[in-house]
This record gives sequence, C-alpha cells and structure tokens, in this order.
Amino acid sequence: MKRSDDDDYELFRAAMEDVVPLQHDKIVPATPRVPPVPRKSQEAEQEAIADLMSDAYDPEALETGEELSYQRPGVQHRVMRRLRRGQYSLASELDLHGMTVPLARQALAEFLHKCRLHDYRCVRIIHGKGRRSSNRGPVLKAKVDHWLRQRDEVIAFCTARPVDGGSGAIYVLLSYKS
Repeated sequence: MKRSDDDDYELFRAAMEDVVPLQHDKIVPATPRVPPVPRKSQEAEQEAIADLMSDAYDPEALETGEELSYQRPGVQHRVMRRLRRGQYSLASELDLHGMTVPLARQALAEFLHKCRLHDYRCVRIIHGKGRRSSNRGPVLKAKVDHWLRQRDEVIAFCTARPVDGGSGAIYVLLSYKS
C-alpha cells in the first residue's frame, strides 16, 4: 500500500505538534558587505588601455629580434621600463668594437671592477652589431650577453636606444657595493 503526500503531511504535523520554536539573539546583517575593489589593478589596466589606444608610440619599443634583455628576479618592471627608455644617467661606457673575444672578456671584467669601485649605477657597453662577422652573426654581442648574466653585480641590462647605439650597445644596471 502506497502513502500519499497528504498522509505524509498529516504525519509530520502530528509529530511537530508539541514543538516550540527556539529563541535566539543573533542579528542578521541588514546588507551584505561590499567586496573589496582592486584599485591598483584597475589603474594599471586603464593605463595599459590608454597606452594602447594613444596615437603616440615609442618606435624604440618595437622589437626586431635583435634586442638583449635580462633582469634578475625581484627587479621591478618599472625599473626595466626606465632602463629601456634610457632614463638612467650613464656613469661610464666601454667600447668593445674590433676586439677579439679574449680581449673583450678581459676588458669587460676590468670595466665592471672599475664600475664597482666607483659605485656606478648605470653604464653602457658597446659591443657592435657584428657586421664584420660574416655569417656567424654578432659574436661579441652573444658573448657579452652570456658574460653579464654570470656577474653578481649586474642586476639588469637591455638593448640601448637608437641614439645610444641601438642593437649594437646595451645599458647595464649595476647593484650597490656591498
């Protein structure tokens, strides 16, 4: 024999006949809390959109595949952006044009040692574009890229602006003396 929904309802009502509702002192909030607004993220998004939509563009920011760029973990994006734009004053420079690889390596090591002693922040290294390297490509450029990544005092570097040598030179940001 099958019970109907009416029978179930009547049984429930009969079972709950002596039940007294509980009293409580909890207050239900009138309105839910407003979720936090990530203002800095929104500002960054709006700035990026404004940069994308503006007519002004930086032709030096266009990548050609010849650029060098490196930054140690912890270096802020703003620092790299300023370095790419050439906004740090250059304390010194080293020109490696025409040097052999062993001479260039020694010159670079001595230059970085001198920079460390004088506590220079930003320097320029001119490695050349490798136009005399025939099919091998720019030899010193690749070597300088490799050597600088191994140096503890180098915290970042990137290809220089066209007025400072373009893809034939780099800006190097050095750490403080410790």
